[in-house]
Amino acid sequence: MYNEEEALPALVARLRPSLDGIGAPYEVVAVNDGSADGTSALLHQLRSEWRELRVVELRRNSGHQAALTAGLHSSVGRYVASIDADLQDPPEKIAEMLELAKRDKLDIVYGVRSDRSTDTGFKRRTAGLYYWLMRRMVGKRVPSQAGDFRLLSREAVDALKALPDQQQVYRLLVPWLGFPSGQVTYHRDERVAGETKYPLSKMIRLAVDSITNFSAAPLRIATWLGVASFFGCFGMLVATLGIYVAGHTVPGWASLFVAMLFLGGIQLICIGLLGEYIGRIYTAVQRRPTFFIGHDSAKSGQVPAETAEQRELQLSGTR
Repeated sequence: MYNEEEALPALVARLRPSLDGIGAPYEVVAVNDGSADGTSALLHQLRSEWRELRVVELRRNSGHQAALTAGLHSSVGRYVASIDADLQDPPEKIAEMLELAKRDKLDIVYGVRSDRSTDTGFKRRTAGLYYWLMRRMVGKRVPSQAGDFRLLSREAVDALKALPDQQQVYRLLVPWLGFPSGQVTYHRDERVAGETKYPLSKMIRLAVDSITNFSAAPLRIATWLGVASFFGCFGMLVATLGIYVAGHTVPGWASLFVAMLFLGGIQLICIGLLGEYIGRIYTAVQRRPTFFIGHDSAKSGQVPAETAEQRELQLSGTR
């Protein structure tokens, strides 16, 4: 959750009855990702009325994937479902996910959008391009139109926790695990209240992180650009020598200027790609945590009655 004060009442009104109807003990881990509004105060107020609610407060805004990591690492249930607080993903589908996982002995159940009619044409096209790229890198295990609404078994969560990645992108890491998986389709609604926390700039950042964290393909692209530019320049050199021998050389700057711009652009692209990877190596070497938990209500003496062994369903709430 990040600045979801307006959406919280509607979320609880739908989430609580859905989980109570499952017929199994559960715990809701609400991760407050450094909200600047009244989200924190409202969460603690709701916790006094909802004994299964657990509040995990991050010390600062750490980002969507870091908040999701905090929720997964805090969870103890046999199954863990992750969902955002804006109600674009229906909490009523969690029971269906759990039933499918138990019936077919699945470790992963993805929530897959049946359509993107609520998105703009630009977002539909860019999302299609994103999933096409991800499937090219990771393989067909990446389900199209699947975000961070999913259910994981304890084995899958433990496998994710064991990974050394500093900047996790779970849309790629979860399929990469290769655990038995299934899908539940749903219609994605518009945000129930407030403003989107994923503007175009963050979507681009997610795409860059997905590609650079999971594949060295951009470095190969830089290599091939260098090879292509070499042969292109070699061809221009041969043509220039031929024109010179024929005596048709005319002084001019246009061709030279275009060639310089072309080579300079390729060099800058290659340097930028190298910088992205070096930056990630630097971050990995520093080993700085991606988030800091400032408060966890489960560790403040107010623990739900069920023990960790009794909890069967765990809901990790991120922004």
